[in-house]
Amino acid sequence: MTPATHNPANPPKTAPTPKIQEALDARDALATALSRAGIQLPAMDIRTPWLDDREAEASYALVHLGICSAPVAHALATVIMNGLAT
Repeated sequence: MTPATHNPANPPKTAPTPKIQEALDARDALATALSRAGIQLPAMDIRTPWLDDREAEASYALVHLGICSAPVAHALATVIMNGLAT
């Protein structure tokens, strides 16, 4: 089964489950850290194991990083390697 994508323009009708909220918070924290490093992954979102209409039942959610260009992947690798070196 294909995971559903959380769509901020069409929020769920109920409050997110704790696991979905955890994934949203993690996505936002990662986006902030990447932004401070000058990197943007425009397709970042969260995915639940079910279609959106069952999102309120999701027992977990995953941070979906999406795809990126080769230059962005190199920039991300550089930031990680520089962080490991300190």
